[in-house]
Amino acid sequence: ARGLVGHSDADAVAHALSDAVLGAAGLEDLGQVAPDDDPRWKDADSLSLLAEVVALALTAGWRPVNADCTLVAERPMLAPHVPSMRQRLSGALGAPVNVKSTRSEGLGALGRGEGIACHAVVLLSSTSP
Repeated sequence: ARGLVGHSDADAVAHALSDAVLGAAGLEDLGQVAPDDDPRWKDADSLSLLAEVVALALTAGWRPVNADCTLVAERPMLAPHVPSMRQRLSGALGAPVNVKSTRSEGLGALGRGEGIACHAVVLLSSTSP
């Protein structure tokens, strides 16, 4: 059966965005915040995890301003889902999130449809005066 496998719900975009927030805030990576051997995160909703990551960033003195995500996948075709993805991710991040998709055009494992990748960047602003 095709599909993504993960300890949580395997939402690659939410995970990439979570790691981008953690990295920009100078915090631990997602594997340390939500390790895959911790039963708390088994089948967890990645949007809830993203909201928790944002709370960690806020506690560390950083708030999200905006983010940009590029999802690389041969299939499924994601364009019809992008508006909903933007809305849900923006809600969890508390800031605008741009989402776009592209293909690997048949190159490598991604091009063969053996997986997907997501690149995410986030702009944070200090909450300190």
